[in-house]
Amino acid sequence: MHIPSLKEVVSAEEWALRCDLAACYRLVAAYGWSDLVFTHISAKLPDSVTGGEHQFLINPYGLMFDEITASSLVKVDMACNKLHETPFPVNPAGFVIHSAVHEARPEAGCVLHTHTRAGVGVSAQKGGILPISQQSTFVLASLAYHDYEGVAFRPDEKPRLQADLGEATFLVLRNHGLLTVGKTIADAFLSMYTFENTCRIQVDAMAGGGELVSVNPAILAGMGEVMKIATAGQGAQLAWPALLRKVERLDPGYKA
Repeated sequence: MHIPSLKEVVSAEEWALRCDLAACYRLVAAYGWSDLVFTHISAKLPDSVTGGEHQFLINPYGLMFDEITASSLVKVDMACNKLHETPFPVNPAGFVIHSAVHEARPEAGCVLHTHTRAGVGVSAQKGGILPISQQSTFVLASLAYHDYEGVAFRPDEKPRLQADLGEATFLVLRNHGLLTVGKTIADAFLSMYTFENTCRIQVDAMAGGGELVSVNPAILAGMGEVMKIATAGQGAQLAWPALLRKVERLDPGYKA
């Protein structure tokens, strides 16, 4: 599939964002979090590029995540209208959740949504995320839930989703999947890595059949500061360069 390069068409700032987002899609595929073509990761273009208009990059609908490149990403507005010439379609219905989050959280540079087996499994458990692992302590420090209302393509659901999300980083979409909000693509990815592993550990632990040991509630306080210490004050930027090297080893074509 030949996709004309946009590297010389868009600004250097937009191109860098496109490369990071394409890398994120490839990483989601590599870690087994994709659901064929049916989920989305959105990134907000900075005001310095858009002049203050709300513009986003999203995946071309119909491409597998391991096919996505920097040039194939589609620039859209808040209503998911395409803002440049591209042969690729987009999925306005699939953007409803993302537009709701971006509208409520203008600081969000990236919204990452998955339908993984473990994530959906835990989203269907009445108790939700349990405090039974170190990973879960980070999630529980900034966690929200949104009840299932059917396939999320109706705009009238947006206010309820926004109210449920609040200022949380992690959102369990009941009977549906997981969502993370990040100031950067790296932030949203690292949060999802922790979220997904929290759910996998919980499913495995419950499957073992033994009595579960919960983390002392006192430990849950101050986890934001603990994360800063664990990442040497760099947050997700500590791991992101290594993750980009991983994508390079898998297929450097994501930057095309």
